[in-house]
Order: sequence, then structure tokens, then C-alpha cells
Amino acid sequence: MQSCRVVAPKAVSVWQFDKSAQEVSQDFSREKRLLTPRHFKAVFDSPTGKVPGKNLLLLARNNDLDHPRLGLVIGKKSVKLSVQRNRLKRLMRDSFRLHQEMLVGWDIVIVARKGLGDIENPELIQHFGKLWKRLARSQPVPEVKTEHAGVDSPNA
Repeated sequence: MQSCRVVAPKAVSVWQFDKSAQEVSQDFSREKRLLTPRHFKAVFDSPTGKVPGKNLLLLARNNDLDHPRLGLVIGKKSVKLSVQRNRLKRLMRDSFRLHQEMLVGWDIVIVARKGLGDIENPELIQHFGKLWKRLARSQPVPEVKTEHAGVDSPNA
């Protein structure tokens, strides 16, 4: 009996005419990264959102842009081997890229802690999915002011 092995593609291509379906493109271009020390300092000095996770801390600040930006802090003290640091960065960037439509308007810095390099990929992917959702829920919803003096209003 023959067995058939199905291999899923690593990346799904998006047709050019299908851009209207997506508000935020799922790339990780230069504009979606925190690049300068000033950007990192702004998030560290006054974060509007904090999400502690397993062996990491996620800090976020509103950026008033139509896209989120990501910065990673993974030091040698917290994750010894460069192979592990690079694996973690790759997983974090990919998870961010896939969830960025729910993170619009945030500058996010992920700070790694000891032991993060010991966690396996599937568990990390699942953990980051939960962290992004928790951060998205903590984002303040802009108030919509409606001024109408009706029968039920206190000014009537």
C-alpha cells in the first residue's frame, strides 16, 4: 500500500488584485521595525501596555501610525547561544507579521528573559498568539462623542 505525503507551502502568495481584502500588508518591511535607540527609549520610558509572558516581557506604546512596529531585545545573558537567539527572533518576527492586523497603532518591544531559548517552537508560537491577543485587548478604544439632546439625556 502506498502512502501519500502532503507538503504544505511555507508561504501563501497573495494575488495583486486581492490587496483590498487586507488592511495591513503582512510583510515585515523597514517601516514596521523599531530602528533607532530613540524609538526603543520611548517605549521603555512610558509604555501604555505591558504584557508579561513566560520568560519574556512585552512592552507597548501607542504610535499614532496605521501600522505596528516591532523591536526585539534578546541579550546574551538571557539566551546564551546565537543559534537560539536567531531562532527566537525569527519566530517572534513571523508571529508579529501574521498577527499585525490586530496590533495596528502599537510600538512593541519584546524583552527576552532567561529560559526563553529552552522553549520549543510550537509552544512559543502558541504563546505569542496569546500575548498578541492580550495586548490587542488592552489597547484603549477611542471614544466616539455624540452630542444630541434627547428625552433620555441629562441635559433635557
